[in-house]
Amino acid sequence: MSKLKTALVFGGVSSEHEVSCRSAATWARALDPDKYEVYYIGITKTGRWLRCLCTPDQMADGSWEQGETIPCFVSPDRQLGGLVQLEESGCTVLPLDLALPVLHGKNGEDGTIQGLFELAGIPYVGCGVLASAVCMDKAVANSLLDAAGIPRCAWDWEWADEAITGFDALAARLEKKLGWPIFVKPANAGSSVGVSKAADRDGLRRAIEIAAAEDSKIVFERFVDGQEVECAVIGNRHPQASQPGEILASEEFYTYEDKYIKGTSRTRIPADLDPAVLERVRTTAVKAYRALGCEGLSRVDFFVEKNTGRVLLNEINTLPGFTAISMYPQMMAHSGLSLPQQLDRLAELALERAGKRHG
Repeated sequence: MSKLKTALVFGGVSSEHEVSCRSAATWARALDPDKYEVYYIGITKTGRWLRCLCTPDQMADGSWEQGETIPCFVSPDRQLGGLVQLEESGCTVLPLDLALPVLHGKNGEDGTIQGLFELAGIPYVGCGVLASAVCMDKAVANSLLDAAGIPRCAWDWEWADEAITGFDALAARLEKKLGWPIFVKPANAGSSVGVSKAADRDGLRRAIEIAAAEDSKIVFERFVDGQEVECAVIGNRHPQASQPGEILASEEFYTYEDKYIKGTSRTRIPADLDPAVLERVRTTAVKAYRALGCEGLSRVDFFVEKNTGRVLLNEINTLPGFTAISMYPQMMAHSGLSLPQQLDRLAELALERAGKRHG
């Protein structure tokens, strides 16, 4: 069997650039060289596309940009069907069978790069354009989850500029609807970037300013006293959910620093919950995945409320982290899929969705 010509795309212009590089390095180490001919495509923080001749370690620590690189881009022209490499003597086209967009946050998992691959006719791992865009925008995703009857905490949203100029009216509305404390989040950001917990009006004003620096739309959520539980889902039309895992955060809540910088949080698989509750998490994860049109993979995050036992969906992440401490690969491994097997399965799902078989 010939190898799949594969573009591993990483980095990007989002606030999660560094995490993307580390996730992609995990993929680079795990991809079977007998099955995949991999081109490493790094996107700088300024948006330059570079084919880099680097090691996974250089990818992970960010030093790939200082090594040997070649400017390139994915052409939307289906007649080319691949990567255009810019050289002094002209252009070289490298045909692609598959794209692996290991990109977190804006321009990575919000449907934009997925749209490029759709135009180019290149199969790619992960959710499609619509599901990616929907899941990225927490206000839109929450509205659809409400319509699908999937339980979640009380919430509200507002445009960032109107939240600032109309603060007093907004604060009164949120006090009545949500009570204190309130979690404040940018609608379009990932991995707890720009998220704050506000205990009063002064804290709410500061939290709005922090969230407004990340996005033009802000989501407000009622505080839930509960366990943070996650579930890995894989598949297209017939998805399967892993055994849920539990985050034992070292901070007051699971922050970006706790996830990726300090690395002091702990995990437990399966989560310390009654088997019936674990099963309810799994079934709800699949229901939400299907309701929002997800394909390939997603990590579905929940709170299990301590006093009531209610399973409340928090959010869906369409390209979860694959760092050494990330939950998605750990939960899938607990379900019996090694990391190389996970990546092979994701490649198969991408080709299946594109209606192609490689042989």
